[in-house]
This record gives sequence, C-alpha cells and structure tokens, in this order.
Amino acid sequence: MTVSSPDIVDETSIRYAGWRIVAVCFLIATFGWGLGFYGQSVYLAELRRVHGWPSSWISTATTAFYLMGALLVAFISDAMRRIGPRNCLLAGVGCMAAATALLGQIQAPWQLYAVNLLLACGWAGTSLGAITNTLGMWFDRRRGMAISLALNGASCGGIVGVPLLVAAIGGFGFSGAMLAAAGAAIVLLVPIILMFVGQPPRHGGVASSQNGAADVSASRIRAAAFRDTAFLTLTISFALVLFAQVGFIVHLISFLDPVLGREHAAIAVALLTAMAVVGRLLFSTVIDRLNQRLASSLSFVSQALALLILINIHHEAAVYFACALFGFSVGNLITLPALIVQRDFDARSFGVLISLITAITQVTYAFGPGIIGVLRDVFGGYTVPFYLCIMLELIAAALIMVRGRIVT
Repeated sequence: MTVSSPDIVDETSIRYAGWRIVAVCFLIATFGWGLGFYGQSVYLAELRRVHGWPSSWISTATTAFYLMGALLVAFISDAMRRIGPRNCLLAGVGCMAAATALLGQIQAPWQLYAVNLLLACGWAGTSLGAITNTLGMWFDRRRGMAISLALNGASCGGIVGVPLLVAAIGGFGFSGAMLAAAGAAIVLLVPIILMFVGQPPRHGGVASSQNGAADVSASRIRAAAFRDTAFLTLTISFALVLFAQVGFIVHLISFLDPVLGREHAAIAVALLTAMAVVGRLLFSTVIDRLNQRLASSLSFVSQALALLILINIHHEAAVYFACALFGFSVGNLITLPALIVQRDFDARSFGVLISLITAITQVTYAFGPGIIGVLRDVFGGYTVPFYLCIMLELIAAALIMVRGRIVT
C-alpha cells in the first residue's frame, strides 16, 4: 500500500475546497432525509387522512421506495465515475423534487407506488451512498470527519423538515405544501451544486490502493464474510435493529397523532432527531475508547426501553422522554457498523464489507414500514407491531456481542 502524498491537498486547512463540499452535502442530506426518509412518516399520516387508504397500502409503497433505493445505491459509485459527482447530485435532487411535487397530486394507490419509485431515484442520489462517494473524492485522511459532519444534515432533515412540512400542510394543504417543498429543494440546492461541486482533486495512495485491493479480491472477501461469525452477527443484528427503527420512525406521527395531536407529534419527531445529533456528537468524543459492540448492544436496549414506554405510557412528558431516548442512538446506528468493521476486520476488506452490510441492512429495513403497517391493520393498533420491534431490538442486543473468528 502506498502512502498518499501530503503535498497534493491539505485537508487540514480550513481553506481547503473539500470543506465547502461538506457544507453542500450537509444541505443535500437535510433535504434528502427530510423529504425522502423522515418525510415518509408525514406522507403516511396525511395520505391516510386525505384519501382514507389503509396503512398497509401506504407503508407497502414505502417498502417499495426503500427496496428500489437499495438497488440503486449499489450503482451510485459507477454513476459518479461516469457522469461525475455534480451531475449525479443534480439528477438526485431533480428526481427528489419531482417526486415530492407529484405526491400532492396523486389520486390512486398505484400512482403512490409509481411516485415512490421516482422518489427512490432521488433518495439514491441524495442520501448515504451519494454523500459518502462524493466526499470520498475530496477527502482521504479526514474522510471520517467529513462524512460525520455532512451526515448531521440527515438529523437536521428531521429536526427542521418534519415540523416545516406539517406547518406547510396546515397552511397550504397537502398539495400546496408538496409543491412548495419541491420548489425549495430546486431553488436552494441546484445553484450551490453548480457553484461548488466541480472537479475533485487527485488523491493518491491510501484511498486508491484500498479500492484496488477491494476490486481484486472482492469476491473472495464476500465469500469469506458469509462464513465468518463476526461478520454475520454484526450484519444480522444491525439489519434487525434498522428494520425496527425505520418501521417505527415511518409510523411515528401516525401513532402519536391520536395521542398528542399532529403538531405535537411533529415536535416529538423533531426531538427524536435532535437527540440523534446530540448522541452522535457525544459518542464521537469517546467511541474510539469504547467496546463498540457493547456500545451497540446498549443502544439497542435503550431503543427497546423507549418503545416500551411509548406503548404503555401516553402522558405527554413520557412520550417526549421516550422519543428523546430512542433518538439518542439513531444517529450512531449509521456509523457504528463502519467503526466495528474498521476495528474487527482487515483494512483491505473495509470497503467491500461496508458495501455488503449497507446493501443487506437497507434491503432488510425496507420491509419494516410495510410489515408494521400490515400488523397495525390486522391488530387494529400499534401495540403488537411495536412489541415485535422490541423483541427484534433485544435479540440484536444479544447477537451483536457474539464475535467468533475474524475475516483476514
């Protein structure tokens, strides 16, 4: 492995152009998660109110959104190599804005599925895969910090996006609010992408050699991973937890609406996502000194406890506390798998294993909203599906502590 030349770029300098790319990616993540991820919770509740469609129909369309997004994310790096990061991000923003505008115009369930497939194209071009690939072109030694700072935009999408969507719906109606959100995405994101996202600098050494190693031995690494206990327990545990987490978040406003009312439910979602930022920032100062599998296990248990409180105590203060407790670990569940892979596995396997975990977990959690919606309709409420989420969280908390042997 060669060492990157220190005189190519100075990533430590505040004047380095890469930090402007971080700011751009922060804003893209804000809209991507606000309209694509956290927005699904608003859409589910509002589409039920406007059209009277069953939760299972709407949440199954959300599942289709996540599945298509998972398939497309696998090709983001190829797309960026062929058309460049600027064009890829612009395409993602365009699809996201178009799908958001169309959500307010649909009149039949099949249209919802079609729009969600378009929304998945936007999600693939504005979420984790697009952001990490873009920042990887500008950063080598400070890549982890750059990605962490940019992904705080994901939490901002929940803190700011959900209350603004709810307020806009109250003021302009669902159709008008969706048009306004789409317009804001175009007006704010397109100019800054055109202005700041240009040709990335040439990085040598570390990044390229890791990618080369991954290209040469990817098949062998994947085959070995599926025989490795440490990899399987890591992947399965996070797949179970993200299934529960995504399913819960998508249905959160629908669950809280009759308990707190729509405006207070939006505040609860904002509190959850604000605590995700707090949790990520606090963890970042100590996580390198912790047992990261144990930290993951405790995070899973804390989410199970939060769900137990939400199911059984409907007092407003208890609901806010439970949402804050659940949210404290939400942001860390995005970064912990990478940290565990970095510590537990050979550095040459890092890129391949992270891509594999991301694909498996996203396909798995794609079914969370749909299955929880079906269970909600079958049992007439959220008690049974949320107890299922608790069970999955506790199974994962035990499973993540099993390491076995390590891939080399």
